[in-house]
Amino acid sequence: MNNSSEKIDTHYWKRIVVLLCFGWVTIWVYRASLTPLFSEIQGTVGLHTNAQMGLISSCYFLGATSMQIPAGMLVDRLGKKTVMIPGFILFGAAAFMITQAQSLTLIYFASVLAGLGCGSYYGAAFSLSSESIPQNRKGLSTAIINSGSAVGMGIGMILSSLLVKQFNFPWQSMMFLCFGLIVTMIIAFTFGIKSSPTKQQNETTDTTDTVTEVPTTTEKPTGLFSAKMLVSYLLYFGTCYGYYMVVTWLPAFLQDERGFKGVAIGFSSALVAFAAIPGALIFSRISDKWQSKKITIILALELGAAAMLLLTVTAKTSSLLLVALILYGFLGKLAVEPIIISFISDQANPLILGTTLGISNFFGLSASIFAPTITGVISDASGTREMGFYISIIIMVLAAVAFFIVNKVPEKDSAYELD
Repeated sequence: MNNSSEKIDTHYWKRIVVLLCFGWVTIWVYRASLTPLFSEIQGTVGLHTNAQMGLISSCYFLGATSMQIPAGMLVDRLGKKTVMIPGFILFGAAAFMITQAQSLTLIYFASVLAGLGCGSYYGAAFSLSSESIPQNRKGLSTAIINSGSAVGMGIGMILSSLLVKQFNFPWQSMMFLCFGLIVTMIIAFTFGIKSSPTKQQNETTDTTDTVTEVPTTTEKPTGLFSAKMLVSYLLYFGTCYGYYMVVTWLPAFLQDERGFKGVAIGFSSALVAFAAIPGALIFSRISDKWQSKKITIILALELGAAAMLLLTVTAKTSSLLLVALILYGFLGKLAVEPIIISFISDQANPLILGTTLGISNFFGLSASIFAPTITGVISDASGTREMGFYISIIIMVLAAVAFFIVNKVPEKDSAYELD
């Protein structure tokens, strides 16, 4: 009886990894598909300034950021599935609303709703993965889940250009595609995910191997705003700050300041996302094998990514610049993020894991608001975007060093415990 139960659990956690990965693919197909179509959208809603069109993305991230902490608290109270599915229903309604929009105001409103719906996914998804995935598989599994972001971003950008710009489909076709993907995921979540135990059930249920063994990594759960958690949030902010600065401004930097033209701009920018997939899988596997060295691995990746950003700015040749971009993707946000999430999950109180992850992602998504704006203001004032790269590097390094200093002694202790 015990053996059959373990078999079911083994298949279940693998199914969770696949479902959550496709959830991120769906979210990022939506995120990446609208930006390349601003000119086509204006054919429906009328001509607007770049700032007004850019506000579409800002509205989405405003909704997503504001939802992080409330969604995390709801996950802890109501369960993962109970929060995830209504969030995707709201997401789907917003995507369909955009297909019918005849004004930019309605697109703004729908973008906020889409952000609120997607914002409920992060805490639910990573709480579910932390609860379901065995401890020695967490890093690699989280990397597989997170790789859905890069895959979705690539699919969204490619399909937008291919269907709308090359084959002349109406721009709404991308939103109909997103709506279809969202409905498919709602059905998959409904039948593929078990109902999450509530706090009361957690206290009385005889748990299996699928439940996170938090006490194996820490003697006491770490408080929400302890020094260890605060530097973890700061680290995640710094990591995301550099990434969102690159995602937003790299194409313009390559074109205006490094002389890249045409398809070379899009190809070079896409290298960051696609190089991240093998990086995430490799380093997460390493962190699973040497769990007592997670802090050192995180520090090495952060400093390596910062060095590659520095090389991107200072490279004298296009070839060296492309090497720097590939290595930044390989070492950067999408590669280190699964290890950071795994570290935070290990340290957190399991009864408030959703809230903890929500606060963490609140800091990360806040960077998506600050980084593009600050870099834009600096480039307007100075005439170059290089200073935006330097600021990102400084933030990343300071955050990584602070994280390492605060966690240095606990890392040694955990190494002795494993021995």
